[in-house]
Amino acid sequence: MSVTENEKHDHEKIMVPRTSDEIDKLLKRLKRIEGQVRGVQKMIEDNRYCIDILVQISAIQAALQKVGFNLLERHASHCVAKAIKEGSGDESIRELMDVIKQFSK
Repeated sequence: MSVTENEKHDHEKIMVPRTSDEIDKLLKRLKRIEGQVRGVQKMIEDNRYCIDILVQISAIQAALQKVGFNLLERHASHCVAKAIKEGSGDESIRELMDVIKQFSK
């Protein structure tokens, strides 16, 4: 999915930059998830029991979903709130609803 320069510019108007603490926490979680994925790769290489692998995959999915919900919550409370205050909330709310629908599949 490519983003046009116009869309990128529009997003920059409403985006509220993440703090360094927020970035650090997200990256720490994603690196932990990356380690879990590597663990699953090793389990497959070692021909481990299917159920054990599936349990780990479920844990990875839950961890990714938690990161996603964190980002959704922050986007709603910062970026969407800013857009509403600035009078451009309708588009931002529609975009949020679209991504929630996509995220919840």
